[in-house]
Amino acid sequence: MPHLNLEYSDNLADLNVDLLLMRLNHTLVGSGQFADELDIKSRAQAFAHYRVGTAPLERAFAHVRLAILSGRSAQVKKQLSASLLEVLSEVIAAREGLDIQLCVEVQDIDREPYAKLHLPAGER
Repeated sequence: MPHLNLEYSDNLADLNVDLLLMRLNHTLVGSGQFADELDIKSRAQAFAHYRVGTAPLERAFAHVRLAILSGRSAQVKKQLSASLLEVLSEVIAAREGLDIQLCVEVQDIDREPYAKLHLPAGER
């Protein structure tokens, strides 16, 4: 825990996804909300088929969904959201002729039924 999902439109062709995920992960570690960096799992998916609004304009998006175990305050979630949005805005720069929307949402995962098992690298 946490799980971070980045979804973005594929017209952000020059997006360095590896860099962005690393920066997002470092931001989560730096928040002090997560005990072990190993617990942070992030992934990204580009979408070739999407629509932003209804106007026939060139538009793009990047959306981060952060799922965390329940129990954190609204203020902590707001801080996480703001810091992740700041990273998005630093890595995804404005572009001439392209309207880009960046957004972050933080979701709770019910703590009680959540299960996890870590299988560390074994020796052979």
